[in-house]
Amino acid sequence: MAKLSVLLVCGSGASTGFMAANMRKAAKEKGLELEIYARSESEIEVYAEDANYILLGPHLGYLEDEVKDRVKELGSSAKVFVMDKSYYSTLDGAAAIADLQAHM
Repeated sequence: MAKLSVLLVCGSGASTGFMAANMRKAAKEKGLELEIYARSESEIEVYAEDANYILLGPHLGYLEDEVKDRVKELGSSAKVFVMDKSYYSTLDGAAAIADLQAHM
């Protein structure tokens, strides 16, 4: 199985940077082959084509449909969903990985 690419998106990319680090650690502990990186919302078009999953910070939930449309227009098949604030607020990488697996 090829390594899956996961793009985390927030306003500036800062808070998701911490979440990405925690998710990478949790994925490694589970033996999952995931490339997880964080970017700002303004960079979605640049990175969407290479992503298998695009996870939005909960504060960007209002953009979910718009991001899905933007990703589709780019010809990307990335699955887009909003991270739950219950694990995002605590930067719980293991819970975020579990949520990602539920969406796979």
